[in-house]
Amino acid sequence: MTVSDAGAATDVPVPDELADNVLITSVAKLLDPVYNWSRRNSLWPLGFGLACCAIEMICTAASRYDLSRFGMEVFRASPRQADLMVVAGTVTKKMIPTIVRLYNQMSEPRYVLAMGACASGGGPFKEGYSVVDGVDKFLPVDVYVPGCPPTPQALINGLIALQEKIDQQSIAKVPWYRKDDPTAGIYPVPVLGPDLIDVRQLDLIRAEAAKQQEAQVAEVEGE
Repeated sequence: MTVSDAGAATDVPVPDELADNVLITSVAKLLDPVYNWSRRNSLWPLGFGLACCAIEMICTAASRYDLSRFGMEVFRASPRQADLMVVAGTVTKKMIPTIVRLYNQMSEPRYVLAMGACASGGGPFKEGYSVVDGVDKFLPVDVYVPGCPPTPQALINGLIALQEKIDQQSIAKVPWYRKDDPTAGIYPVPVLGPDLIDVRQLDLIRAEAAKQQEAQVAEVEGE
């Protein structure tokens, strides 16, 4: 008698007397369900809010909706103890350096949920001079929850979508265990001056500034 693994290329012979007592599997298939189950049911959100979406997030954590059913009710006041950042509200240029700094203080594995239209893409304030058009410009977002503001049911649906995403991860492939992970490490904190400066675009900013300076010099010399 042979028992084949679903992902194996060849069959593994198993004696008949042991056929009902032997399970052929791999380390990844054995560890991944336990590893993902423990993480998906113990998400600790970071307790902070930015604008009106935070009121809906607070409502979601109240007794009527009971996030305890999903293991997410433990809002932490310290980023060192949190692994889920719910960006609930309008992200302003003055606030984004602090948000990135808090994200850098969270330990892996860490996730980001953009709650509402403002956090996802700027919302009704997108054309404003003081608003960032989406927190994903500076942080990796795992789940977007639409709405202005989203209802508690919508936020719970987004949290369940994050759980489903975690279920698909493998301990052998998750980025925070890889040395070549492009998303690991410290995300550069934007610099707030006359305007918001993304440190990752300094070379482009310098090049454009040099072009404008050369154009101004040429214009003055032409006069």
